Amino acid sequence: MVSSGGSSFLLGMLFLVSLVSLQAEAATKKYQFNVQVSNVSRLCHAKPIVTVNGMFPGPTIYAREGDRVVINVTNHAQYNMSIHWHGLKQYANGWADGPAYITQCPIKTGNSYVYDFNVTGQRGTLWWHAHILWLRATVYGAIVILPQQGTPYPFPKPDNEHVLVFGEWWHGDVEEIVKQGNSMGLPPNMSDAHTINGKPGPLFPCSEKHTFAMEVEQGKKYLLRIANAALNDELFFAIAGHNMTVVEIDAVYTKPFTTSAILIAPGQTTNVLVYANSAPGRYFMAVRPFQDVPIPVDNKTATAILQYKGIPNTVLPSLPQLPSPNDTAFALSYNKMLRSLNTPNFPANVPLKVDRNLFFTVGLGKSVCPTCINGTRLSASLNNITFVMPQTALLQAHYSNMKGVFTADFPDKPPKAFNYTGAPLTANLFTTHGTRLSQIPFNSTVELVIQDTNLLSVESHPFHLHGYNFFVVGTGVGNFDPAKDPAKYNLVDPPERNTVGVPTGGWSAIRFRADNPGVWFFHCHLELHTGWGLKTAFVVEDGPGKDQAVRPPPKDLPPC
Repeated sequence: MVSSGGSSFLLGMLFLVSLVSLQAEAATKKYQFNVQVSNVSRLCHAKPIVTVNGMFPGPTIYAREGDRVVINVTNHAQYNMSIHWHGLKQYANGWADGPAYITQCPIKTGNSYVYDFNVTGQRGTLWWHAHILWLRATVYGAIVILPQQGTPYPFPKPDNEHVLVFGEWWHGDVEEIVKQGNSMGLPPNMSDAHTINGKPGPLFPCSEKHTFAMEVEQGKKYLLRIANAALNDELFFAIAGHNMTVVEIDAVYTKPFTTSAILIAPGQTTNVLVYANSAPGRYFMAVRPFQDVPIPVDNKTATAILQYKGIPNTVLPSLPQLPSPNDTAFALSYNKMLRSLNTPNFPANVPLKVDRNLFFTVGLGKSVCPTCINGTRLSASLNNITFVMPQTALLQAHYSNMKGVFTADFPDKPPKAFNYTGAPLTANLFTTHGTRLSQIPFNSTVELVIQDTNLLSVESHPFHLHGYNFFVVGTGVGNFDPAKDPAKYNLVDPPERNTVGVPTGGWSAIRFRADNPGVWFFHCHLELHTGWGLKTAFVVEDGPGKDQAVRPPPKDLPPC
């Protein structure tokens, strides 16, 4: 029999042991990011590009769930810079989120800023990228968040894993190409190639040494951590001779399913298991765009090589059977297969009651531009509002209660209902320009239906919400029907994401609980559309608790 004093001693020892083990598990991971201009050659063209630490793509950040991550970014390039840690929730800590003029003013040339954040309740694959101008064309990299020590994956443990980041390459200076397009009122020139880990593969000239190759061993299984860092293209990905098992999207585990190809929009991540059980050889991994409307895209195929151990490089790889570039049926059926795991350890906490219903229309149109080629320039709007970027960061204005930077009156629905996906509409819907945000009470539940429109042309749109994950409870083609469509929602195990693809001429419905106070950017992740004004932000009010308010800003926050 143990005395009460002995019990207290044992309890104290157990507490100390648990405290020590927690401290051993939670670590601080420190990184130095030097933003600098480096000369890089691709496709027989050499040019200076903005990089991090001279790498293209940039370094992969590794952390464990529960870790603190401290990244000192020093800007040596001629451009102002900010970096976004895409998909990390940054609870009450928007100062570490990174979008320029939303949560911070950019880091000026010669200056530094420390992004300091905790990785709480998240594990999986995310990514980071520049969040100003089109600099994410070359400034990007992966984020790998491992589960806590001793916590297994909810799928067969891989023997090894690899990171694959898809991107785009332009022969010319991307910023100059964008300026030229804007001055003419036209889209800038499309990219000259897609890339896998910064390399276009041997189907392009001068690319023998610019091919990513991955060695595998017969009978082993591999986890591929895939991110789409392309600026403007949704991409199909497949591996010749191999199927893939999807196990995670946007750092959320999914019900596993096997597929011959995946679809991944800009901003999204997908983890797949690949079994090296085919005849030993060399196999192409390939990406090319999905585009189901007649809009010009860079439709060339980028490749990398999956190579079995012991197979000589002289063996010619075989190409996979990718879906057709306009295969809408594959895209819709693939997205329907994505479901949250929804287990006791990884629940899908879908809001069943909705406090606030929002309906946002996506419009691509034209605005008057006397100096442009056709007297007009392409523009974009949400609920008929083309967003105007401020010169003071919105989070700083909100935190300090500054007046005149933004108004919190973004409408919950468009000012005028019409046949959104009918014949192309040429009537003037009186699009306005402004820095208008949507204000949401803390902890309220939100349903947002994002509706594509045919003002100029229908098109798919990947929308990203900063600071949150959300549940994609429904999606459809045509006009959303509030009387019938909610009855078809999946409220049990819908996919949980941070970036949703709104189908061409269709809609997506998402739900989330507004429990992260601050100012959170909401925008199309096609850089083309974001630049034209397809964006807004949510102001989520502080909560009543001491940890439910935006933290004070760090001392080294870049000045405006």
